[in-house]
Amino acid sequence: MRGQLFLFTLSASLIAGSPAIAEDTDYPQRAVKIVVSTSAGGGVDTVTRIFAAQLHQKLGQPFIIENRGGAGGNIGAEAVYTAEPDGYTLLASQPSPITSNVVLYKKLNFDPVALEPVAVMSKIPNVLLVRAGFPAKTAQEFIAYVKSNAGKVTYASQGPGTSSHLTAELFAQLTGTKSVHVPYRGTGPALNDLVAGHVDFFFTELATAYKLHESGKCRILAVTSEHRLEALPDIPTMIELGVPGFLSDTWNAISAPPRTPPAVIEKLNHAINAILDEPETKARFKELHLLRAGGSPADMAALKKAETERWGRVIREAGIPQE
Repeated sequence: MRGQLFLFTLSASLIAGSPAIAEDTDYPQRAVKIVVSTSAGGGVDTVTRIFAAQLHQKLGQPFIIENRGGAGGNIGAEAVYTAEPDGYTLLASQPSPITSNVVLYKKLNFDPVALEPVAVMSKIPNVLLVRAGFPAKTAQEFIAYVKSNAGKVTYASQGPGTSSHLTAELFAQLTGTKSVHVPYRGTGPALNDLVAGHVDFFFTELATAYKLHESGKCRILAVTSEHRLEALPDIPTMIELGVPGFLSDTWNAISAPPRTPPAVIEKLNHAINAILDEPETKARFKELHLLRAGGSPADMAALKKAETERWGRVIREAGIPQE
């Protein structure tokens, strides 16, 4: 009887699994630093600040933002990779430093695969954004203009290997065009130069492009989603314009140093998913045109693998030299 009771108790704890452990852990006991792998003001930074404020409320300790942009997100990713795996230093990043940069750079001082997936915070459709004075007024005119001005039109990116860079390379491959790449240290500086007219176009997320489009400071000519977006019903998709297979979005995720305790990962994951269900978050996401993400650490690991393979092909076919 005593042996049966032991087996029953053991079975119950196994069924409960790591989530129960996560709830029991006393993490965090002090402030947590979130290293954002871009400069302040961009999409990753904006989304992370939403979650940092609510993580503070849910877990009882401050979550402090530290922006460490540059090298396509590698600087921030390396800082987290080498940090103590205790849950007190986290990475908030766009896809590139945890996916495609492993193909783009000859040498990384960190292993993207070894960074522990925590959760994907948001997904964001990408759009084709041009400077206000760009000669082409429609997406069809844009494609024709870039074709007839090979090597003269410039495009901004958040840095080599970022989604904006690779989306532009995918565009070049699918349309047979050639433009000049002008990399920046994040979304904010790239948008500043686009608004100032120093570069011609930028494939960027809807969340940061929408207000510029509404105000007339820049113009959205097309979206890179499968279907038209509710927020932009009159803007066509690239697929509609005769560019089959042109799909691109970006996402923002939280990672942790290798060997971070599973209980800590689970507690953070549960908190992030709970934040996504909060009415305040849903309202903010709608305002910023963000899509809900969430899911388990395993879901994020699968996404990392698929995106590495997908954009790795684009890099190799484009012949992008390794950094």
